[in-house]
Amino acid sequence: MRPVRVVVAGVHGYGRNHLENVRRLAAAGRAELAGVCDVRPPSGLGVPAAADLPSLIRETGAEVAVIATPIHTHAPLAVSALRAGAHVLLEKPPAPSVAEFEAISAAAAEAGLACQVGFQSLGSAAIAAAREVLGEPVRAIGVAGAWTRPFGYYTRSAWAGRRRLDGVDVMDGALTNPFAHAVASALAVAGADTVDSIAGVELELYRANAIESDDTSSARLRLADGTVVAITVSLCSGRRTEPYLHLHGETRSARLFYTLDEIETDDGVRTGYGRADLLADLLSHVRDGTEPLVPLARTGGFTRLLDAIRLAPEPEPVGGRFVRAEPSRLVLPGIEGLVVRAAEDLKTLSELGFPESLGTVDAPWPETVLRAGAREVAAYVQRGDLRATDAPRPHLHPVRTLGGTVVTEVQPDDHVHHFGAGVAISDVDGVNFWGGSTYVPGEGPKILPNHGRQRRRELRPVDGGYAESLDWIGPDGTVLAAEERTLTARPVPGGWALDFAFTLTGRTGRPLVIQSSACKGRAGAGYGGFFWRAPKDSSGLAAFTGEASGEKAVHGSVTPWLALTSDAWSLLFVQTAGLDPWFVRVAEYPGAGPALAWDEPLTVPDRLHRAVTVVVADGRLTPDRARGLAAAATALRDREPGAFPEAGAGPSSRPDPVTPGGTRWPR
Repeated sequence: MRPVRVVVAGVHGYGRNHLENVRRLAAAGRAELAGVCDVRPPSGLGVPAAADLPSLIRETGAEVAVIATPIHTHAPLAVSALRAGAHVLLEKPPAPSVAEFEAISAAAAEAGLACQVGFQSLGSAAIAAAREVLGEPVRAIGVAGAWTRPFGYYTRSAWAGRRRLDGVDVMDGALTNPFAHAVASALAVAGADTVDSIAGVELELYRANAIESDDTSSARLRLADGTVVAITVSLCSGRRTEPYLHLHGETRSARLFYTLDEIETDDGVRTGYGRADLLADLLSHVRDGTEPLVPLARTGGFTRLLDAIRLAPEPEPVGGRFVRAEPSRLVLPGIEGLVVRAAEDLKTLSELGFPESLGTVDAPWPETVLRAGAREVAAYVQRGDLRATDAPRPHLHPVRTLGGTVVTEVQPDDHVHHFGAGVAISDVDGVNFWGGSTYVPGEGPKILPNHGRQRRRELRPVDGGYAESLDWIGPDGTVLAAEERTLTARPVPGGWALDFAFTLTGRTGRPLVIQSSACKGRAGAGYGGFFWRAPKDSSGLAAFTGEASGEKAVHGSVTPWLALTSDAWSLLFVQTAGLDPWFVRVAEYPGAGPALAWDEPLTVPDRLHRAVTVVVADGRLTPDRARGLAAAATALRDREPGAFPEAGAGPSSRPDPVTPGGTRWPR
């Protein structure tokens, strides 16, 4: 396919993501960045830059214009781009009023060109699956969303948090911008695509922050076919949660986590679905004539709700006595419980007694957790808000000792691509599944468009934890490998143990090649495999094995177990399938894990299996205590025959690990 010439309008905010996406599609031969448009045209991109979009389209011969500008500029820019002869990918929401929505529709029809709206969640196969998952009609949908936003979120631009700016409608509120995907996904599942799909709207708009728009809201929609859609969201949560749609049938229910493309059924099984990239989809329309996934007409129901919000009274301020002021944000304590209950009962905030009922509703957010006995010790997280450069992947965080001390860290300032405990590899067939920069021989670390992600196919409960199936996907959508993962928790003397096993199998028809930065010449940077990032602010950090102590001595050592300790907590890592060198950091930051490709590439002709047991304990372990716990943890684990297979076949396996001195380590 001849590359489609693309211009991007609005490149200083979310538009950066679109620039990255155009570059990714350009690398695949599908797109060509023809120019960029912004009121502050950037330099150094190697393409024409201008402030006038129609002129840029005509001068560059662009066939597609991506518009990622402030909400109130969407309609005039989309109309002008269509009239200049370019198909449009328009960021959500498409327009702040029905009148402007109709103006874009008329321009698209007149030009005979497509306007695709950037509701990425509507490109997910989970939307269609959600209509069928209950095995009975979806009679109602509850939407629950609770995020946290700092004060800076509302000062990031002149239009942030505004209903109107200089007399022009903006409508930058919780329902219409950050949770717009939640609203659009619910309406898509319900089939409410057009403006006249909605028969009635009930609105409750509140604000805790000193803004014009809503930051905490309820909307209950009654559709023309009788379906009820009840939406309750807030940007004043004390923590980030993964928003979801609660699907109500007559006898069954399910949850659609729209940011993750996952559906969880009543039996606790989560199934993942694929998602089409909307720009790639539009390029296919331009070249092959395929129907766009999210044409403007499909977003009429959303625009109807937005218009109702535009015409509604100003949001009601939340009384200060209900708000907790923190250094960087405002929090409504207990809002998460109210949001969950609203989605379950299809009620509005006022019907649940808001704001007086804050903190009184016990409705835990649906999360995947590990328990050692009766004690909740870890959350197993898949986040939908991560950038491609994070190499998105499931991970454990927070992980706690039995005493409640957190022993993982995510996105720390020193390495923003570190995510608690999980599996991350810096190079699998040239794709970065670690996140951050890639080490380039002769040049050093560089950010490249080569990041992959681990996409869940299924997560199912097993005794003590979960079994998971994953795809390892490259930036071009190729599935490089499939993974089967098991993670369980159990009590052990002195704490609790995490048993973590994973098996990678190639899916390209050729052997997988795993590398680390050390393989490419960066001395000591052999990281890649199971990795645990611990909190940097811990005091008294130290590392030791059965043979040595200190970061320098244990880094790169090949020995069955390693302890990473502090004054408050200890982590004892025991390799139970495979024996790899230890990658260890203490001085720069605390982290450890077995390294699959320490200084030479590892070729996996068939499959690669590894397993590790991590004992999590309060306080500081002594070497003698660690040695005893390592033996005890392994012995207890081995009483569960068949739970964890031996190391995989082929040259990549190490089925009989030995210590440097030659003593076999029992599994």
